[in-house]
Amino acid sequence: MTLAPPRRFFVETWGCQMNELDSQRLSSQLMQQGVLPTRDPQEADLILLNSCSVREKAAQKAYSRLGEYRVMKRHRPELLLGFCGCVAQQEGDRALERLPDLDFVIGPARVGEVGQVLQRRLSGRRVVATGFPDAAERNYDLDLLSREGTYKGMVTIIEGCNKKCTFCIVPSTRGPEQNRPMEHILAEVRHLLDFGFREIELLGQTVNHWRDPSTAADFAVLLDRVARIDGLERLRFVTSYPRDFTQDMVDQLGRHANICPYLHLPVQSGSDRILRLMGRGYDIELYRDLIGRLRTSRPGIALSTDIIVGFPGETDEDFEATLELISEVRFASIFAFKYSSRPGTAAPRLKVPIVEMGVADRRLQRLFALQKGIQLEINQTLVGETFDILVTSWGKQPGSQTGRTPCHRLLHFDFGEQAAELGSMTRVVVEKAFPHSLVGSRVAA
Repeated sequence: MTLAPPRRFFVETWGCQMNELDSQRLSSQLMQQGVLPTRDPQEADLILLNSCSVREKAAQKAYSRLGEYRVMKRHRPELLLGFCGCVAQQEGDRALERLPDLDFVIGPARVGEVGQVLQRRLSGRRVVATGFPDAAERNYDLDLLSREGTYKGMVTIIEGCNKKCTFCIVPSTRGPEQNRPMEHILAEVRHLLDFGFREIELLGQTVNHWRDPSTAADFAVLLDRVARIDGLERLRFVTSYPRDFTQDMVDQLGRHANICPYLHLPVQSGSDRILRLMGRGYDIELYRDLIGRLRTSRPGIALSTDIIVGFPGETDEDFEATLELISEVRFASIFAFKYSSRPGTAAPRLKVPIVEMGVADRRLQRLFALQKGIQLEINQTLVGETFDILVTSWGKQPGSQTGRTPCHRLLHFDFGEQAAELGSMTRVVVEKAFPHSLVGSRVAA
């Protein structure tokens, strides 16, 4: 069968902001080749699944989803299927062996090559493009990104990770750290501001471990340079690593008002013993000290974190230490998960007792119950406050819209006589508080 060039493509994205940005890069290159996007996979001649390997049974879930698309291909043999992302990197050639009608596989470090991969497939060969090319060989053209949305521009500053956390698969799916030069980052931020973006988010697996390849300037210097760019209203960054936060970085949060008063700072556990088993490289005293310095530098900063429950060897005492930390720090939000074994990581080889699934389930529910009460109490203190809201979408109720506060809280609001333009800033007074969101009304200009 002769394969025809696709006319329409559909991308399904799982996972983090890095994957979202990778999907934008995939889309832009296809559009440069004249292939147009569609939101309906039934209309597509090319379907890409951009996968995430963080959660349990990630490969099985990805293959299951690809299986659904293969059913479509049986009715439309000309349909092309591409497997992308972290699971694709992990599976590589096995994916082609397992799915005879899969057309190509692309790892995260090779998304800049999708155009060449597609052409190779159209010439008759199924393709696997995985591995980690040097930074100089990576195709990263900031003019060739299909920026989705009208309000936030995401900028990758560091790819990959050199940490050795025993639960994490990222170093094997995204490779070793590759730092982008400062001048490239600054040029991309200016480009996005000229394009009309109001908010910039700097991305990296360990974003605050960034170093300029030429000058060795650190993340504090970069934050200062980016925050000073004219026209930048909001600056965020994710994900930070506790051990890599210097005092200069902490000081930048208090120095620039346009750096948002929100920080995601994964702790993973409140127990020093579990942190050692995880290979995190810090203890709870360091984490507590950092929290104190951050709140001194930026009073009112909203903090979120990641926590793994049921890590191998976790005892009741270890888990109680985690609950104690949550009660003490009072995070604005928490992303908590049961431990799941990832292929190629060191945690499954630890000579410690495995936590039973039922025990992990009960611990997770206790954690969520504690955090829900804390979030409600914190959010209730915001009733009556007025915030500058970045309008991101239409609300579910007639006459309503949704946006994010500077501290990254979700706020649903009645827009009054006239709706705000998506991507614009508007003032909203908070009238009600719930554990996971706020409700308010737009303030008349």
